[in-house]
Parts: sequence; structure tokens; C-alpha cells
Amino acid sequence: MKKYVLIFGMSFLPGLCFSQDVSPITDTVRNNALNVYMESNIYIRQEIPFVNYVRDLKVADLNIVTTTRTTGSGGASYTYFLIGQNRYHGMNDTLTITRSPDDTEETLRVRQVGGLKMALMRYVLKTPLARYIDIKFTQPVLETISTDKWNSWIFRLSLSGAMNGEKSFNTSNLNGNLSAARITEKNKLVLACSYEWYDNNYIVGEEKIDSYSRNQYANVIYVHSINDHWSLGASTYASSSVFHNSRFSVLMRPAVEYNIFPYSAAARRQFTLQYGIGYEYWDYRDTTIYNKTRELLGSNLFTATYQIVEEWGSVNASVMWRNYLQDWSKYNLGFAGSISLRITKGLAFNLAGGVSLVHDQLSLRKSGATIDEVLLRRKEIATQYSYFTTFGLSYTFGSIYNNVVNIRFGN
Repeated sequence: MKKYVLIFGMSFLPGLCFSQDVSPITDTVRNNALNVYMESNIYIRQEIPFVNYVRDLKVADLNIVTTTRTTGSGGASYTYFLIGQNRYHGMNDTLTITRSPDDTEETLRVRQVGGLKMALMRYVLKTPLARYIDIKFTQPVLETISTDKWNSWIFRLSLSGAMNGEKSFNTSNLNGNLSAARITEKNKLVLACSYEWYDNNYIVGEEKIDSYSRNQYANVIYVHSINDHWSLGASTYASSSVFHNSRFSVLMRPAVEYNIFPYSAAARRQFTLQYGIGYEYWDYRDTTIYNKTRELLGSNLFTATYQIVEEWGSVNASVMWRNYLQDWSKYNLGFAGSISLRITKGLAFNLAGGVSLVHDQLSLRKSGATIDEVLLRRKEIATQYSYFTTFGLSYTFGSIYNNVVNIRFGN
């Protein structure tokens, strides 16, 4: 018996045909249509017109929560959590659609709409509009696929530069990045390096100020999946930075990570605890405030990260602790988080921020920094903390049943 398999990640998705009776869809039918609460764009509303896109979660029959994750190939994985409400309570489903790095926006949105149409059928079946729907399997999928000649390896290369100026000022910069990654269910290997070159020249009266920055960075990260909760890994970082007073520095750190929730549920929620211990070697450009020109240091790193996506919004929170083994008073403790909260009908609140207690600046220059270097952020100076914050509100109101899309003169 021949079997057919439906794969969302392929470009030959089976077609869905939607036909209408000769009779027009009246307000009565529209009022009985499925009420869906989701973040939808113009294309989705145009291609899926048989549901009501409501703005009030309380009146929704179906809440669709969307999350996005970057894949190992450099593409993206879109996960739609379909959560039934009211008379659909308990009818939940999950849809995942994968985008490869070579897919165009058109290919992606056609695939997304095709997947959402099929996922909605379970719910539309219970509405009067079900009699207007006709599903057809138009094309069988391929039974075999070609072997990946790259063996899951993905490479990226970027190079950019810029120059601009005027009579009393000119600046130029050059940036280059190279990365290679092989990511599978069992293992993850990422290699990356970058180079940054900045030159700024200022003329203030009779004085000429030259400011420059050079930064090189390379890292290797390897992670092995033990099971659905445990992972082992190791990382190596090498860098050279004018700002951080480093002629050359290298860090080697093995680590272990435990996810309280299964990794398979990471698109919806995760709570990871990670611990690593390693050694750092520093060769400084200038003598430090501790009279060091080079040193070897041991360090601890502990991180805890919590993420959750629900119908009321999402929360991301993390805490990081790092200290040097030779002197535990030399530490860095950081907190960061964000929240997107649906307060009430049409009103959403977004907040993000972070703060770090900084007590591990071992590379500070003994000679200090000039006023020009401080203002231009060319040399690191002593501090005991750093912070950032962003916040905002959004509010939408009006008709909750308006499905019409009109893109004339823009949107």
C-alpha cells in the first residue's frame, strides 16, 4: 500500500482548495465563524478569510501563540501553538514550519498559510462555514531526498566598510566576520571569528585628535546532547582588544547544562541551569592597576535562564555569576529580563532591562585614560555597575470583526 507523507518544510506542499456555494456569505454565517486571536499579517488575512481575527482574547475561540527560533542551517523554525477556548477548550495543537536560508519571503508565507489552513480545519469543522470548505490532495510528495553533500555544515562570510567626513572630522571602519556551524539533534559545533577596525580623526581649533580601535575575536563552542534534560559542552574564546587592554587573551571552559523542562518544549518554555569552570590567559597591552603585564586566571561561571510563552504574553529572565578563583571578591553579577504582557483588551505592555554589578575589571590600565579616550569610549575605565532599560505601551481599539484588507496607498 502506497503511503503519502505531508512535510511542512518542503516546497511542494499539497494544495488546499476552498470553494464557496453560489449563495453569499451572510452576516449570520460570519457571526458563527471561528474567532481567532493571533498576530496576523495582511497576507494571512487575505488567504485565510474564513475566520474572524478578533482583538479581544476573551471572545476568541482559538488563541494562536507564535514563537520563532533560528535553526542550525541559518533559517528559522516557526511554531504555532493552537489553544482552544470557550467551547473549544481542551482542543490544543502545535504546528511547526521550517524556513531554509534559501527560501524567499514568498515561499515562506505560502508555506505558513498552507500549514495554518490545515491546522485550522479541526476547529472550522465545528462551524457553519465547514460546508464551504473542500480539501484536495493535489500532488504526492517525493519518496526519497538527495544526500546532503555539506553534511549539515553552514558557512557565513561578511565584509563591510564605510567612510564619511567633513572639514573637521572624518571616520572610517572595516568589519569582517566568518563563521562555520554544524548543528544536529545530538551535537552542536560553532566556529566564529571577527575583526573590527575603526579610525576617527577630529580637528578642534588648532588641535588634531586621532582616535582608533582594533578588536579581533574568535571562538569555538561544542555541545553534546545527553538526553532531553542534560547537555555537556566546552567553549574556547580568543581575543585582542584595544578597549579592554588585551594584546591577546584566551579562555577555555567546559560546562554542563540542565533544563528543568524537556528541550523538546523549548519553543514554549525552558528553564536552564548552566555551570562552567575554566582558565583564562591574559597578555596585556599596558601594565594593569594590579601591576600585571600577563597572568593566568581560573574562573567560575553560573547562569540560569527562564523563558515562557503563554496566551497572556511572554517572559524572559536570566542571571549570571562569574568570579575568579584566586580572589572571590573579583566577580560580576548580572540580571537581565523582558516581559510582554497583555493587560486587557487591546492594551499591551513591554518592558526589558538589565543590571550588572562589576567587580572584575582586572585589565584596567594603570596609566588610566585621557579625557578624549573616555569621551570616545576607546579605553575601559573603572565602574561598579552597568544597566539598561527599555519600555513601551501599545493600545488598539475599534471593531473586532473587521477582516477586510485594503492595501491601496500603502498599509
